[in-house]
Amino acid sequence: MFAEGALAFLVRSAWLGMRTAIGAELKEFGLSTPQYATLMIVHDHPGLSNADIARKVSSSRQSANEMLAGLERDGLIERRPHPGDRRTQRIDITEEGRALLDKARVAVARREADLEAAFTEEQRENIRAWLEGIAEACTADES
Repeated sequence: MFAEGALAFLVRSAWLGMRTAIGAELKEFGLSTPQYATLMIVHDHPGLSNADIARKVSSSRQSANEMLAGLERDGLIERRPHPGDRRTQRIDITEEGRALLDKARVAVARREADLEAAFTEEQRENIRAWLEGIAEACTADES
């Protein structure tokens, strides 16, 4: 498909394909892929700031703020003053957000299982280990 040495393009192609497949599942829940990722992050790391979330979803603070405003309007997250910094807000998932995330996670897991069905368990473990290793190596290069 791609010339030798185009590993990044293969990863990008896989990511875009998966994003489309997962996005189709998320439509049922009224969520986009970035909104779903944000709900997972806020669930797993309560109290993050807008800037923290922007970094984790690889977007600008302004884009993250717009997305967070929509999630807040829908009652899925709430923002509260940060106890240590008056200019910063803590972002937490609401019970409604947690319930929606739980339902969406089931659909996403089912779709991911369908996408991985052609691979053996060993191949799946190797792929995940490789992806985690590449992500770590890229993060180490940033420091």
